[in-house]
Amino acid sequence: MAEDEGSVRVDSWIWSVRLTKTRALAAAACRAGHVRVNGERAKPAQSLRPGDEVRVRQDGYERVVVVQKLVRKRVGASVAAECLVDNSPPRPPREFVAAVAERDRGAGRPTKRERRDLNQLRGH
Repeated sequence: MAEDEGSVRVDSWIWSVRLTKTRALAAAACRAGHVRVNGERAKPAQSLRPGDEVRVRQDGYERVVVVQKLVRKRVGASVAAECLVDNSPPRPPREFVAAVAERDRGAGRPTKRERRDLNQLRGH
């Protein structure tokens, strides 16, 4: 399973070590700029080598991992844990996650004043 020589595509490796559910999602995250390798924005076909730092941003949370082993095919969770070192900061507790502003169904479009209040709440 592990490849000692050569390199692996970053989208394939992210999917193989279970950071994303599908390879298509991994490639889409790369194209959208949510994946960085050694601080640089990564394209899906970029090569990875052991020792590279990979940052994957998902749902407002950033995973920071260091590549230990290269794998080309999806592996089990226990094997995937051996292929990386997780340096991610701890997730914030659920009570600190920002609340989403909701409107009552059928309330129509927000007025200009309500929109300003919503934008201020969101920090825009």
